[in-house]
Amino acid sequence: MSTPLSPNLRGALFMTLSMAAFTLNDACVKLVAETVPLFQVIFLRGLGTTILLAIFVQMTTGLRPSWPRRDRPLIAGRTLAEIAAMVTFTLALTNMAIANATAILAALPLVGTLGAALVFGDKVGWRRLSAICIGFVGVMLIVQPGTDGFNIWSLLVLLSVLVITARDLFTRAFSPAVPTMTVAVLTAGAVCLVGGVLSLFTPWVALDLREAALIAAAAVLIIGGYVFGIMVMRVGEVGFVSPFRYTSLIFALILGLVVFDEFPNALALIGGVIVVSTGIFTLLRERMVARASRRSAAKAAITPGAPHG
Repeated sequence: MSTPLSPNLRGALFMTLSMAAFTLNDACVKLVAETVPLFQVIFLRGLGTTILLAIFVQMTTGLRPSWPRRDRPLIAGRTLAEIAAMVTFTLALTNMAIANATAILAALPLVGTLGAALVFGDKVGWRRLSAICIGFVGVMLIVQPGTDGFNIWSLLVLLSVLVITARDLFTRAFSPAVPTMTVAVLTAGAVCLVGGVLSLFTPWVALDLREAALIAAAAVLIIGGYVFGIMVMRVGEVGFVSPFRYTSLIFALILGLVVFDEFPNALALIGGVIVVSTGIFTLLRERMVARASRRSAAKAAITPGAPHG
């Protein structure tokens, strides 16, 4: 008789599956964009994603296309940031090694921690600040400015890290009344629409069976990434599960080597290890700080107050 997985192990499995789905989606887009204009791919994938996601949400939580007035500018800002992330990352992805692009994206927890400190006033101690600085050194080793390996596409991935961080900060500012999955459907539709508009600037091409299958697979994989990402939030401890997001780099390295005959150079590999290590440290440190804060709050709550005179 098999022993059921603990909540933490199930959360780690769901996170790994989510990262696998998103990375495989990137590989599908990169493959099909070799023969089909990129924004035609983005539009067709977005159309499939929006329809499938809308059906999934309607069958589970139900579409709720209404939100408080105060949240509407935040939702608009998040949508624009998502569109900017789509344009910058997919343009870079189709012009550079998938593992290098994924390794630069691994800096997201570092930039997110810094962004939360600047925007929301989150306290960040010297340990996490040091990890952020060291992590940025790792990013520079991947980007390699001033060398023959440096190009504009690496800068576009860095820009996508910034706009994804902005997207996450907008999301954090939402009130609890905002229906998260309905916003996801709205965002997918907006990305699809922008992809359709941009696709008009290049001639469309007829799809063969392989190209159509890759685009359909990309749409399904994005939904899988979303669904497993939702399941992650429902089981396990965030601090235990979050580091498993870095499995995306392992998948990207394997896909890059097997599918695209790409492999990062030694400096980029060292940079990737640094970014992942500092990111994991930052996530674990945030977990420790949150636990200490909860213990302090609980202790303060049970400590008798001073008598009133």
